[in-house]
Amino acid sequence: QVQLVESGGGLVQAGGSLRLSCAASGRPFSTSAMGWFRQAPGKERDFVATITPSVSTYYAGSVKGRFTISRDNGKNTVYLQMNSLKPEDTAVYYCAAALGGGLTTIRAAYEYWGQGTQVTVSS
Repeated sequence: QVQLVESGGGLVQAGGSLRLSCAASGRPFSTSAMGWFRQAPGKERDFVATITPSVSTYYAGSVKGRFTISRDNGKNTVYLQMNSLKPEDTAVYYCAAALGGGLTTIRAAYEYWGQGTQVTVSS
């Protein structure tokens, strides 16, 4: 069993920055791929970014160059640094763990999910 707890969401003006954190417990964190997804009202939960145990990363096109995913295995935590935020980034952001460890953007590949943290970007 894996428990994931996100934090760091909030309200920010367009052009601003936020850093999301996701603390993991219950399983060796270092062997899991970790991902961030987001869900806006009335829309599907979409892939944002992922990082493998070997620290390979991949981003959705809409956030590439603005968001950075990173991990600290010593703290069992994954981060999402979000810069140059836009109103269309407004969503609930979810952290997820894929026990297989491979680089994947597929939602179904992630077995464990956090409760989500709200990010609101005002124009």
